[in-house]
Amino acid sequence: MSGERQRFTDWAGQDENAPELVAAATVVILRDAPEGLETLMMRRNSKLSFVGGMWVFPGGRVDDDDYPAERPYDIFAASRTAAVREAAEEANLAVAIDDLVPYSHWVPPTTINKRFATWFFLAPAPAGAVTVDGGEIKEHAWWRPADTLARHAAGEIEMVPPTYITLMELSEHPTVDHALAAARGRADDIPHYATHIGLDGKVPVSMWHGDAGYDTNDTSAPGPRHRLTLHEGGWRFERT
Repeated sequence: MSGERQRFTDWAGQDENAPELVAAATVVILRDAPEGLETLMMRRNSKLSFVGGMWVFPGGRVDDDDYPAERPYDIFAASRTAAVREAAEEANLAVAIDDLVPYSHWVPPTTINKRFATWFFLAPAPAGAVTVDGGEIKEHAWWRPADTLARHAAGEIEMVPPTYITLMELSEHPTVDHALAAARGRADDIPHYATHIGLDGKVPVSMWHGDAGYDTNDTSAPGPRHRLTLHEGGWRFERT
């Protein structure tokens, strides 16, 4: 890894004892439906070593060819290219790169083996039907964010915290234009989530900047909350 790219991983929360942090990109594809905004969800093959069986948005690691020749260390530009490429590879959708709206950036805890520092982008659905290869991606669905969360709460589907938080936020928007406008409105203050993990008894808790227990991984620390508690009977998000 080059010096410029290593500075990116340092900024994103890498430490010398953690597994390598790999750049990745995700595109949250949105469309309007009679009952409201829907997102494209895809179920990964359960045999995959990384988030196998989970319902996710299209996405994957940034490849070397995604970096622009004139800016070979520009991870943000490469992530945009990767998001477009992954939409084509996983869903057969031609998302226009100029339609991508930066939404958030996620860094997993240092305790997991595969660590992807991932840019999330929103994009309106382009024309064309979604098709999946049946290999890496087994099936797809267009669901309202609230309905996807309800399926998760009922134990029908599995997902990871970044997907859950994104769907929670998108459930507040009635239309694609509304969601995109809100995302553009925070362009100067895009959320960056570097995840710390603590335990509430035996229950894992994902904590982010602003939580009282963030720096110490102490879930019982008194004070403000910015966390997702992963109870088996239903996840609980808190932000004060």
